[in-house]
Amino acid sequence: MILSLEVIPSEGQQISPTSTKELQEAVKKHQEMLSDSPFKNYPARNIGPTNMSGRVVDIEVTNDYKTYYIAAASGGVWKTSDNGQSFTPIFDHQGALGIGDMALSASNNNIIWIGTGENNSSRSTYAGSGVYKSTDGGTTWEFMGLPHSQHIGQIQIHPTNPDIVWVGSMGALYSKNEERGLYKTTDGGKSWKKTLSINDNTGIIDIKVHPLNPDILLAASWERFRQSHDFVGNGKGSAIWRSEDGGNTWVKVGNGFPQDEFVGRIGFDFSISNPNVVFALLDNQKSESREGRQPQQPKEGELTFESFKTFSPKDVENIENDKLNKFLRSNRFSAKYDAESVKRLIRTGRITPLQIANYNGSGQDANASLFNTSVIGAEVYRSDDAGKTWEKANETNLARVYNTYGYYFGEIRVGTASEEEVFILGVPLLVSRDGGRTFARTDTVGNVHSDHQALWINPKDSKHLLLGTDGGLYSSFGSGERWTHLNDQLTISQFYSVMVDEKTPYNVYGGMQDNGVWYGKSTNKPEDTWTSLMGGDGMVVAVDTRNNDIVYTGFQFGNYFRVNTSTQERKSVTPSHDIGRAPNRWNWRTPAILSKHNQDIFYMGSQYVYRSLDRGDTWETISPDLTKNQKSGNVPFATLSVLEESPFEFGTLYAGSDDGNLWITRDHGVSWTDISKGLPTDRWISSVTPSQHQEGLVYVTLTGYRFDEFTPFVYKSTDYGKTWTSIASNLPKEAVNVIKEDPTNPSLLFLGTDHGLYVSTDQGGKYDLMQGSIPNVAIYDMTIQKREKELVVATHGRSVFIVDLKPLYKILNNPSKDIQALSVSEIRYNPWRAAMSEGMVNKPSQSILYYLKNPSNVTIEIKNEKNEIIKSWSQNSQSGVTNTSWEYGALGRGKYKVVLKTHSAEDEISFEIK
Repeated sequence: MILSLEVIPSEGQQISPTSTKELQEAVKKHQEMLSDSPFKNYPARNIGPTNMSGRVVDIEVTNDYKTYYIAAASGGVWKTSDNGQSFTPIFDHQGALGIGDMALSASNNNIIWIGTGENNSSRSTYAGSGVYKSTDGGTTWEFMGLPHSQHIGQIQIHPTNPDIVWVGSMGALYSKNEERGLYKTTDGGKSWKKTLSINDNTGIIDIKVHPLNPDILLAASWERFRQSHDFVGNGKGSAIWRSEDGGNTWVKVGNGFPQDEFVGRIGFDFSISNPNVVFALLDNQKSESREGRQPQQPKEGELTFESFKTFSPKDVENIENDKLNKFLRSNRFSAKYDAESVKRLIRTGRITPLQIANYNGSGQDANASLFNTSVIGAEVYRSDDAGKTWEKANETNLARVYNTYGYYFGEIRVGTASEEEVFILGVPLLVSRDGGRTFARTDTVGNVHSDHQALWINPKDSKHLLLGTDGGLYSSFGSGERWTHLNDQLTISQFYSVMVDEKTPYNVYGGMQDNGVWYGKSTNKPEDTWTSLMGGDGMVVAVDTRNNDIVYTGFQFGNYFRVNTSTQERKSVTPSHDIGRAPNRWNWRTPAILSKHNQDIFYMGSQYVYRSLDRGDTWETISPDLTKNQKSGNVPFATLSVLEESPFEFGTLYAGSDDGNLWITRDHGVSWTDISKGLPTDRWISSVTPSQHQEGLVYVTLTGYRFDEFTPFVYKSTDYGKTWTSIASNLPKEAVNVIKEDPTNPSLLFLGTDHGLYVSTDQGGKYDLMQGSIPNVAIYDMTIQKREKELVVATHGRSVFIVDLKPLYKILNNPSKDIQALSVSEIRYNPWRAAMSEGMVNKPSQSILYYLKNPSNVTIEIKNEKNEIIKSWSQNSQSGVTNTSWEYGALGRGKYKVVLKTHSAEDEISFEIK
């Protein structure tokens, strides 16, 4: 294997986070681009799913209990006025769609505050743009400052004076900043004062106000620091703070509560029934020995990795084949190794017994390490004097409530009828009926999704609960004994990937955060059911389109399978590394693709590129380590993040890594050439798109998101990556996740950022927001169904959208036309509807899509087969795409047309009612 260029790692590279001023300018520019975009009204339809939803991080309920607000982790804010029968998004196109916390004024339910930037500190947590306020129940919003906060831990509003508000800022996730801390306003957000600050790495994750005395507050500080390769979720900065003067001054609380460097995230809640009682939930990261955690001792004579450390080549030769094969298979050696081949390799000196002993390196499995932990984990503490002194409450072992990732949870709620009822939220939902001493699960009836994030308890009926999980929203009227899923309207799934097949109608496949892999028909409405393929955190999908029944997919850290959707058969296809090489390092979102030239050929990437010629049954390694292989921590890093194949040349592959390397092979992996020169160093390669129109043309996007750097990095090369040209053009400072080239028009590019969908009609010379139906949500992946000419957009927070590209093609094919009739929605004759239409509340209507080159007054006429006008109206329209509609009432079968006229031009489009 040949490396054409020597890789010289960057040493001490300093990447500066995007400044507060730049973040504010980016929000302003985004909103200006939306206002000016000719495609701001271009339609897109959401196809769900809602049967498997996304992460709900907060719930705020008004005094009538029928109207309440749901905050999605990365999907904005939703409002219901009918007790959860329907929901409407009310925060779209504000500065950011990721939500940290909400607060509703108890004295005026029309006042609601939103803190942007989720506070869970997970891999897919997006930075916010500050805090916002509405005084009309979410109809309109005003930016209230704190743009440097990035991630809001908590907001509290004074119970009787809504001008007094406390905000906890967690600050940046991937960098240190001094602006984090607790802020207070006494004038409704016009001015702010920071009243509590610990250090540049510690923010405020929780604030609670005493139920009877708003001068008494508790605040939880949390020291945490995430990097691409490591996450520290605890530190001496984590603590409980107490104020007796309305949050103007604060005192750190000890007296029974842990004070060491192992203190992680803290959440707490006051009792309403006994207000001086408060419970705290701690993520204690201190290690402890536990029974049952000792490694299992091998049986006498059994082969272990330790055995091979003292074996000579002759000792290996003398091992019985059956015994050696059992060892190889049970320890997941590559399938190409059996007893005979291993002995042959040792005889010829190609491997040694010591290399077998060291096959698993440190022995760490990234997925297993999420769950296998020796840390104490969740603990419950109780105070009976409003937080002055504390005592550990729980006798039940709560280690499995958090596993290793307590940073992802941290919520505790006290029942509103009695302080003896306490709920803690983690992987399971647990309840105590004896004041926090013992706990039992209360999420087992109702198919409740795990990973619990938010809980509201009715202050007048403690049996009435609303629960937010990674799977959406649930309600209970029986203290959590049974639950009902309220997800019909909440299209808040968080997709990591998307793929389509060639069926009619075609299916859409995608992997979702903590919700596995699902597929559904492209003609679906949001509430239509999708089908599950896989659990875990769902990742990439590859479909064998020769029969559309074989799907390759899996969950986090490279655990991939070949699934037959007709027979339900599945087989693990994850390759194992070669003896003598370092163990595989799999990216959270491991790249895996089928060859465009032969769909028996399947590729996967760890730090190496693997190729299978038999659909994943056997593998060969076709690259060396293509990463810089520098940093190490508790997060797998120095992994391949992208793998793509040229549609022109079989054997031409591109491989990009999370540490900034980009490589090409043009000879099936025999030699690899580093093509990173000319690209920003050390940034995560987020996508690579080889052109379908021009050989050697390739597009690449990179992201500095994991440095809190939001510069858009978009490049193209016309010579297989030898030279690069930036085509970021007029994009605002938003991290870029994916670029796709249109298969029909070579000048047409689609771009997905952390804040929405962009389109370029001149190959990256200029971008416009394509964001009317699609809000400013993070877009992780896209694909284009060529036969149907549809763009399928996987959002990380608002499920899947489909964009019909045919009207766009029509615009681009006729650039000189002043007005173009683009499309009309289908009308099917329904005699009952025709007869009853006058009395219907929701009268049937037809949508009409048209394009104007310049602003103009437009006359719309509906004509029948006799060219008679049966409906006519006029409207002033801006330039660009406009969508209008009319109520067609008792229109009968026949052929019709829509005629569009300006003062200087006209166009028409026909339709038929059958």
